[in-house]
Amino acid sequence: MSRVLALKSSILGEYSQSSKLLDEYLAQFDKEQTTLRDLAANPLPVLDFSVVNALGSAGNADQTAEQKEVVALSDTLIEELKAADTLVIAAPMYNFTVPTQLKNWFDLIARAGVTFQYSENGPEGLIKGKKAVVITTRGGIHKDAPQDIATAYLKTILGFIGITDVEFAYAEALNMGDENLAKGLETAKAELSAISL
Repeated sequence: MSRVLALKSSILGEYSQSSKLLDEYLAQFDKEQTTLRDLAANPLPVLDFSVVNALGSAGNADQTAEQKEVVALSDTLIEELKAADTLVIAAPMYNFTVPTQLKNWFDLIARAGVTFQYSENGPEGLIKGKKAVVITTRGGIHKDAPQDIATAYLKTILGFIGITDVEFAYAEALNMGDENLAKGLETAKAELSAISL
């Protein structure tokens, strides 16, 4: 059975539709082969000057204790990703893009020479042979529209690190009445059931 890394990023806790869809989807996988990170319940540091400096100092003998801690966290997140066959991301749309909590994860795992490298032909992703499944929830209807920045961002950043086999399940119109809520959730569940692993 596939080894899975699953990421939750909703700030809504038990009220999160993306987290509920993710939990239901994960039921098909062996729990022993699944690593779950709730990025809202256990937030990662925001990319700032100190974090950038820490990641840039990786391997240097004169690292501070704080820098070593940041690099160790980044290394752990990257090892979790490398160990997985399938990455499952619950990504609600907030203000047309992904939650800060999810972007923080990408900022800590996107490391030159580790998960991508630059060559004479441009950037090359180093995380290969993996599949990503994205469960995205939205209050309105945005799929295939210019304002759907979340889908474009996720395809771009995943491809940047080498994950090009990416499939999406969309639960839309969740804040547009009970009928639309039920329809949006059923659509996402049908799309998830059609994804081959």
